[in-house]
Amino acid sequence: DIAPLVDNGNSVPVEITVDSPMTLAQHVVGIALFNEKNPQNQVAEFTLSPLSGRARVATRIRLALSQQLVAVAKMNDGSCWTHTVEVLVTIASCIEE
Repeated sequence: DIAPLVDNGNSVPVEITVDSPMTLAQHVVGIALFNEKNPQNQVAEFTLSPLSGRARVATRIRLALSQQLVAVAKMNDGSCWTHTVEVLVTIASCIEE
């Protein structure tokens, strides 16, 4: 969950939720967030277990420009689920010159 239009890229709230029962038999072991245009493409990485209760993480990130974000959830069976969103940023952040 992220706003499709962000006024300022300095502090953008992001929430990632995966529909998983979070049982020993079926659970999310990790969630990662990537972007395409920031100097550092790997934004965040979270480790989860059935003890987490829910497969939900939230943080704030910086976005240099309008770009796509990709969330990847790794499941305990080794499969990965992805979701991509486009975010428009009106005031850029963290651009190296």
